[in-house]
Order: sequence, then structure tokens, then C-alpha cells
Amino acid sequence: MRRVLFAGGSVRLWRLPLLALALISMLSAAWAGLIRLGWGWPYWADALPAAHGPLMIGGFLGALIGLERAVALGRRWAYLAPGLAATGGALGFLGAPAWLAALAITGASLALLAVMAAIWRIHPTLFSAVIAAGVALWLAGNGLWLAGQPIAYATPWWMGFLILTIAGERLELSRMLRLPAAVTGAFLAAIACLLIGLLWSLMDFGAGMRVAGGGMALLALWLLRYDIAWRRVKAGGQARCISFSLLSGYVWLAVGGLLTLWLGGVTAGPYYDAMLHTVLLGFVFAMIFAHAPIIFPAVLQLPVAYTPWFYSHLVVLHLGLSLRVVGDLALWMTGRQWGGLVNAVALLLFLFNTVNSIRSSVAHNQPAPRVRPPVRG
Repeated sequence: MRRVLFAGGSVRLWRLPLLALALISMLSAAWAGLIRLGWGWPYWADALPAAHGPLMIGGFLGALIGLERAVALGRRWAYLAPGLAATGGALGFLGAPAWLAALAITGASLALLAVMAAIWRIHPTLFSAVIAAGVALWLAGNGLWLAGQPIAYATPWWMGFLILTIAGERLELSRMLRLPAAVTGAFLAAIACLLIGLLWSLMDFGAGMRVAGGGMALLALWLLRYDIAWRRVKAGGQARCISFSLLSGYVWLAVGGLLTLWLGGVTAGPYYDAMLHTVLLGFVFAMIFAHAPIIFPAVLQLPVAYTPWFYSHLVVLHLGLSLRVVGDLALWMTGRQWGGLVNAVALLLFLFNTVNSIRSSVAHNQPAPRVRPPVRG
């Protein structure tokens, strides 16, 4: 595996193109989202606005999660998952036929499910099963998309993929708290409610989405009550920043769950925008902001030094999303538009702060981070 050495560590160069393509998908998705909000900016492919969701969820988040899992497994074949997801994202932002991007991203979800099966065989744990179930939801949603179903019907399954991936990771960390069996049972009940709702949505979309929304709200309450983040708030520094990111994200998941419980089968318009983005922006990106100082070092083996500036992109994200949701629910289109623009600024600020932190760490010869060894048997 080719590396470039620096004082205290090495860069895995062959992982950089995958990460770069994932980030391009994120930026393209953000641009497409702003166009969908009514900003009359130019775009390079007619299909770009419609590709907003697949680009963000498949091309960016799917590739990022796949890359993290491939690093954890430590086997080269596992990089097929992020490779296909990044390829699907590239096809999307280049304006290729939608079925080609759908085929590549569906292949990515199938490959990632194989990765999770390999991890399960080595470490058969509850949290691994939850994460694997999330990947199965991604595969199901991609199957609906590939079959020509409207993206609004595939999106809840994609959301389930992200929610279960994050919930499984948080459950893994909660092992240190030695939670009682009844508490773990409550966690599984919330997950079951979400899964039942998604399955029900295949027969009655509105009713199923309301049940799934109840599951999201219950899971958010569980995370707010039992996640280890509360114990790290008093630690200060990076630990406190990560905790605030996590806890704020759980609040947005609760809001998204309650909106879904209320709105049910809405599939377009401002209410739909609020229902989706409370989860996909408020929850998911707060989790990304929290885990980035851990994920990026693990993937690239470059140090990411904590700086109080990490609070800036978190605050901007929440301010922009609050404005956007108020605009959505009040049918105030100006607030909705400007809130979306502020959210895009938050993503750019996040990238700037992360790159600047890596640059500063390398310049000061900080040691490369210690990461968990691969989960090989």
C-alpha cells in the first residue's frame, strides 16, 4: 500500500481519490440542493437538481461509511463498496443517466453488506447487527430507486441506513456504561418500531411513515438519555465539542421523528423539506461533525488537532437549519432559501476547519493518531 511519510506518520495516498470523490459529491449535492430551493444559479447537467438526494446519501455518505468500514476490516476487497459509491456519485454529478448511478450505488450497498457480514463473522455483536441492518435498508432503498420508484419512496430507507449506522456506533460505545438489559431492550424496541414502519410503508406509505417517525423519536429519546456523550461534556476540549455535536444531533432526530409522525406520507413541498432535513442535516451532519476528528485520522492516518473553531461550523449548521425549518413550516420561502444557503456555508466551513487543522498538525509534527487495528480474525 503506497504511502507518503511525514514526521510521525504516513498518508495512505490510494485512499485519497475515494475521499476526494465523496467530498465532490457532497459539494455537488449542496449546489443541487440550493438550486432546488430556488437559487437561480447555473448548473452543468440538466439532471443535477434531481440528483441532490442520491449524491448526498449514496455518493458522499455511502462512500464515507464504506471507506470507514473497509479500513476497519482491513481487506482490500472491502474497498469495492466505497469505490462503487464514489463512482455512482461521479456519474450523478457528471449528468450520466440516473440508472447508471443507481446501479453503481446499489452495487456499493451490496458490497458493504458483504463487508458487514465479514465483520459479523469475526465479531458477532449486537451493535454490528444493528449497523448491518442499516446497510440492508440502504440496499432496499437503492433497489426501489433502481426499480424506478420515486426517490421520495426510497429516501426513508436511506434515512434508516444512516440512523441505524449511527445508532449502532453509539451502542458500541455505550458498552462502557454496562447498561441494564431493560435499557438495551428499549433501544431494540425503538429500532423495531422504525423497521416495522418502513416495511408498513410498502403497503400504506402514510401510515408506515408515521410508525417510522415514532421509532425515530423513541430512538432520539433513548440516545438523549443513555448515550455516553453526557459523561463527556465536563471533560472539556475536543471531548466537550464532540458531546455537544452529538446531543444537538439527537434533538434534531427527535424533531424529525415528531414531524414524520405528524406529516406521514408527505412527499414534496416545504413540509417534506422540513421532515427530511431535520434528520439528514440536523442529525446526520451533527454526527459527522462529531466523528470527523476520529474518522479522518483513521482513514488517512493524519492527525486532526482540536481547535475551538470546530464549534463554528456546528453553530452555523444549527442556525441555518433552524431558519430553514421555520421557513418551511411557516411557508416563508425567503427564510427557507436563506436557511439552506447558511447550511451550505456550514459545510464549507467544516471542510475549511478540518483541512486547516490537519495542515497545522502536520506543520507542527504532531504524531499520527493511533487507530484501532483491523477486525481480522
